[in-house]
Amino acid sequence: MSEYPDLNYTVTDKDVLYEDNHLIAIYKKAGWIVQVDDTGDLSLDDMVKKYIAEKYQKPNGAFLGVVHRLDRPVSGVILFAKTSKALDRINKMFKERQMHKTYWAVVRQKPRKMEGKLIHWLVKNPKKNITTAYDEEVKGSQRAELNFKVLGFLDGYYLIEVDPITGRPHQIRVQLATLGSPIVGDNKYGYPRGSRKKSICLHARRLQFVHPVKNEPVDIFAPLPKDGFWDKFESFKK
Repeated sequence: MSEYPDLNYTVTDKDVLYEDNHLIAIYKKAGWIVQVDDTGDLSLDDMVKKYIAEKYQKPNGAFLGVVHRLDRPVSGVILFAKTSKALDRINKMFKERQMHKTYWAVVRQKPRKMEGKLIHWLVKNPKKNITTAYDEEVKGSQRAELNFKVLGFLDGYYLIEVDPITGRPHQIRVQLATLGSPIVGDNKYGYPRGSRKKSICLHARRLQFVHPVKNEPVDIFAPLPKDGFWDKFESFKK
């Protein structure tokens, strides 16, 4: 049985944050998986393929390329390519760090610094699906960098803006935990309890890039989840 029995596994028009002939950006709900895994739950890429095929009456199905991922308990903007040309170019842009991603995270413990850069070397254990951060390079590790800034304090919680420079598995989660500030709900990385909804307070807030075909600036925002908790932070600056 799925860990998310109450989740609706259907993409509709209201989930689309941006779309043209080459790209489509979707509002990913916490709990949706981007690609098929061993849970057997329907994946977001399959949901989006179905959405495109039905919307544009494509009886043979639709092409869709996955260009990046978000962890299952994370919400926010995620981008897909609708053409092979766009997929190749977007993949190159991610590799060359030409995609500017901004995340928002909520923590309970005040960070030791209010802003700065974090640099660690990360090692992922695929069997346990957990990443460990080291202060120095170790065998099998990947360098991870991000910039962060505390945006404010509200009702006992701190809102942090994170701009990852690299894109490593669980990077933001484990690096914030090293500050002594695990993300709310993320008991995998030190928060004392998990969320009843099995989500964590990490949200892919914004994606900025130059369109790979049109050569125009694209700036996509994802609104915060309307869950009675995240909503209160919507008044903070974008």
